[in-house]
Amino acid sequence: MPDYGHELEFGYFLTPEAADPAGVLATTRLLDALGYDFIGIQDHPYQPRFLDALALLAYILAQTERVRVFPAVANLALRPPALLAKEAASLDRLSGGRFELALGTGGFQQAAAAMGGAVRSPGEQMAALAEAIEIIRAMWSGERGVRYAGSYYQLAGLHAGPTPAHDIGIWIGSRGPRALALTRRSADGWVSPMMGYLPPGEAAQASLSIDAAAREAGRSPAAVRRIYIIPGAFAPVASRPPSDADQSIEGPVDHWVAALEHLAADFGFSSFSFAAPPDPDALRTFIEEVAPRVRERVAARRATALETP
Repeated sequence: MPDYGHELEFGYFLTPEAADPAGVLATTRLLDALGYDFIGIQDHPYQPRFLDALALLAYILAQTERVRVFPAVANLALRPPALLAKEAASLDRLSGGRFELALGTGGFQQAAAAMGGAVRSPGEQMAALAEAIEIIRAMWSGERGVRYAGSYYQLAGLHAGPTPAHDIGIWIGSRGPRALALTRRSADGWVSPMMGYLPPGEAAQASLSIDAAAREAGRSPAAVRRIYIIPGAFAPVASRPPSDADQSIEGPVDHWVAALEHLAADFGFSSFSFAAPPDPDALRTFIEEVAPRVRERVAARRATALETP
């Protein structure tokens, strides 16, 4: 299995609880102060107990200084891509380049339809996602008179802009063969489904399928960053050794370090999003004890690999 050599990043998967907005924002300020690399927020606008993801991301950027943010993942069933591109570029400029964009078709089609979203077949969802990526990149071009005639989205002589403050990566949340094929052709990153839905062994096989098709398309597999959302908890003792069938990671720091080193050095994941209740002690442990040791151990393995003939 490959290690693509990406710099390792450690983030947090924040639940946008509408019942406790002050607590949500306090957590984001703590994440920023602790040095987390990114915050991802699920985007389910039809969920009544959730704050709107884009509104919350804007508020987070206004209250933090260095942490990057992204929707994990933006729901295209309810967010027109041209407007989403405008929002992304605006937030990126307002924050000095701290916004990234992850996209998905929306996993709950009927719930999206209840909110006015289009209901599409799996094939139609993939075709619309491919068009959306082209639309978003056209919107970030800054060109005048942009036209696009797709089956699902159109631009009719639009003056595109603003351009983002930095080169925003487009990451795709995907699992099935069609979505993975689109990821390897068009995306800068792959947001794997949460470990509870796609355990490490299955995620590794999906990652390898991205590699094979990327090579066929003339792209380096290393061009696609791999992001993994990992639920879990810290505990005094692990119930068992890390396994490629795990749906979460639970155990002491050493157990977490071994599991994430394996995912990075053997499976090629380079961004880890911690999904757990926002306990300050756990947040500190993950970024202050787990993250540095994983970086050190992966760096040592990479150095050894370079020295090996």
